[in-house]
Amino acid sequence: MHTHSTRHWLVTLALIVLIIGGLNWGLVGAAGIDLVAALFGAGTLAARIIYVLVGISALIVAVGSFMMASGRHEATHSGQAPFRSDMNRGI
Repeated sequence: MHTHSTRHWLVTLALIVLIIGGLNWGLVGAAGIDLVAALFGAGTLAARIIYVLVGISALIVAVGSFMMASGRHEATHSGQAPFRSDMNRGI
């Protein structure tokens, strides 16, 4: 069972990796410089692992963002049903 701090740590790490990956792709698009390929070699196993980690990080951040937007994030921490604004308005 994952605790709140473990989840927070995982999402924070994923966000950091995602930002670094995004900056790398920004450099690729703007200047044609791929720092991952320059540091680890183009097409090497190490470079491919880094690209996969960036992709996994994107999934973690995306799922976390959708859960937060849908109100499920609060439900997973409080043990209550997810918050729904239409329920408060009587709709």
